[in-house]
Amino acid sequence: MRPPLLRHVVALAIAFGAAPCVSAQVPGPALRGGVPSGVATPEEIPLTLDDAVARGLQHNLALLLAHDSVEVARGDHREALADLLPQLRGGLSGAREKISLAAFGFTGLGGFPTIIGPFNVVDARGYASQTLLDLHALGRTHARSEGVKAALSEERNTRDLVVLACAQLYLQAVSGQSRIASARARLATAEALYDLAADRKQSGLAAGIDVLRAQVERESERQRVIVAENEAAKRKIELARAIGLPLGQAFRTVDDMPQSPAPDLTREAALQLAYEGRADLRTAEARVRAAEESRKAARGEALPSIGISGDFGAIGNDVASSKSTYTLAAGVKIPIFEGGRAQARMQAAEAHLEEARASLEDARSRIYYEVQAVFLDLEASQDRVKVADGVMGLAQQQLQQAKDRFAAGVAGNIDVVQAQEALARATDDRIESLFSLNMAKASLARAVGAAESGYSQFLRGRR
Repeated sequence: MRPPLLRHVVALAIAFGAAPCVSAQVPGPALRGGVPSGVATPEEIPLTLDDAVARGLQHNLALLLAHDSVEVARGDHREALADLLPQLRGGLSGAREKISLAAFGFTGLGGFPTIIGPFNVVDARGYASQTLLDLHALGRTHARSEGVKAALSEERNTRDLVVLACAQLYLQAVSGQSRIASARARLATAEALYDLAADRKQSGLAAGIDVLRAQVERESERQRVIVAENEAAKRKIELARAIGLPLGQAFRTVDDMPQSPAPDLTREAALQLAYEGRADLRTAEARVRAAEESRKAARGEALPSIGISGDFGAIGNDVASSKSTYTLAAGVKIPIFEGGRAQARMQAAEAHLEEARASLEDARSRIYYEVQAVFLDLEASQDRVKVADGVMGLAQQQLQQAKDRFAAGVAGNIDVVQAQEALARATDDRIESLFSLNMAKASLARAVGAAESGYSQFLRGRR
């Protein structure tokens, strides 16, 4: 734990410098995308944070793609399983033939004709085959089964990422509305100060430069309002796209920026929860198991396989004269030389297994460092909020004193203009610090693998 003075120094540096890394995170292209659903209504609809998350979990592009990946994995598994299941098919054929025996070398048959036919052949038959032992097909099926588990875990991981992305976009929209309100309040103050300066000039109590300064500050605040409104509108557009709102649907954010403190959770406990609950870690583990089964399948390709097959049906010149016939066979396939195909696949399977194991270890270390980084962001954001609250209070006092001095005629309005700028910076810093704190709390929920189930608890302190 940092000493109190050092913690406040760090927080001051953050407040007037770069924001914590959490606030700089930007959802990826797929997480920002969504499939619009429904028909836009003419009236503006209210949208809560829970509404945004719920819609994101239904219409966000990344989650829809993850679900499709699960279906692809299931299809691959069913295809591999088919090689181990009985194969049944039926057929019906009819032919009219005329055969030349001489064409097959049968000549001089002692008066027997060398031309046979024409005659009919009708054959109705069912065919069946079953693999009894095929280690290649068995390993391939197990690998595809693990692939389904990996895809399901990845889908769950994507759900957590969608929750985090929707929360971030919603909180950005809320921050945008806060900046608009702050900018408009500062504009109202600037207009009042301009009127005061103009009245004092007409009364001969202030110089023209005071009126000019007040006018410049008023116009600057108007520009800030325009910028804030534009940025807030764009944040709302990004949110609407990510959660799949109908095209053109107007909405307003209902929830305010959460003010609750960070969850009471130690790093060690968070790390334990992360190792137990992170879906991306389960994905990496399933991919290792899939690679191991693929290696077994590659080894099995060089081993013998056993299967049986048979058919049963009726054949004859016509249906009435058809006779039942059948075939039952068993066979063993023994690879002898296939140009090194099995060895090449073994080599590739070993490489894929090593790659999967390395990715698993990287996932474990990534989770560890994510948890450490989130706690750094939490500490910095909490300190930043405290500092921002203090600085904002001081800036408000500074502005009030400068206004009083100017109204009393004991000072020009340059102090007022400087105090207005200081208050503007303090207000923006406080809005950004609150956003950073809440994003750090949401990121902690994601880091421990509880973004979908626990984002409300982490953001709002709910139980």
